Amino acid sequence: MKFRLTILILLLFAASARPQRTDLAFGDNEKLEFVVSYRARLIPNTEVADVVVTTSREGDIFTITGHGRCRPFFRWFFDLDDRYTTVMDATSLRPISASARIREGKYAFNSDLLFDWSAMVVHSTYRNLKRADNSYKTMPITNNSVDGVSLFYRLRNTDVSTLRVGAKMPLELVLEDTIRTLSYTLLGREEVSVPGLGRFRSLKFSCQIVTSQGESFPDGSEFFVWISDDRNRIPLLIESPIKVGSVRARLARFSGLRHPVESMVH
Repeated sequence: MKFRLTILILLLFAASARPQRTDLAFGDNEKLEFVVSYRARLIPNTEVADVVVTTSREGDIFTITGHGRCRPFFRWFFDLDDRYTTVMDATSLRPISASARIREGKYAFNSDLLFDWSAMVVHSTYRNLKRADNSYKTMPITNNSVDGVSLFYRLRNTDVSTLRVGAKMPLELVLEDTIRTLSYTLLGREEVSVPGLGRFRSLKFSCQIVTSQGESFPDGSEFFVWISDDRNRIPLLIESPIKVGSVRARLARFSGLRHPVESMVH
């Protein structure tokens, strides 16, 4: 089981379009905590990992960190410890730099991105820790090219009135040595129950992997994301298949939100 892309999805999806609001959906000292569970044919739904996403601000710079960690009982056979850090311009919400430190069982990987917006390129440095040397690649970017963490925070500042139900739209995501494409569709509004928190009004999205290149999600896989239908635009639930079984993530705790949680029903 590999949960790396599931953790990235938690960092990615909150709403969908170009940023249009000047009143930010997030601020300094925000903290979102998620619980990730796994289910297969002969395995009941089991909570196996936790993901914590925090935001801090210093002047015109946001620093966002995401940490995914398997729970102690499961580490003896699959010890996941993934860390992501993105530095982002607080005005444009463009990423300045992004790093990933991946530890999944015997697999280890480091990745660093440096965005050069004046030249419209991103410089990538990455290494499987079994190799002695780093690999380097420079890739062209567009105004919509972002890493997974900064994309999440840019999208949270979307004017939902610009979205059309049923319209399929792409996202550009810079990962290591390639730019991958995700396609997403707003399905509409619905109330959703989040265990431990209550019921929320939400925006439901269907998301599809267009290019996965060997990840745990096969090409064409569809997964679903529910986000809070309020000014915070935080993920509430994610349900997604992997090659064997399925993964579900739910919001467990939150603090430091910029706006009241007006989407909570009870």
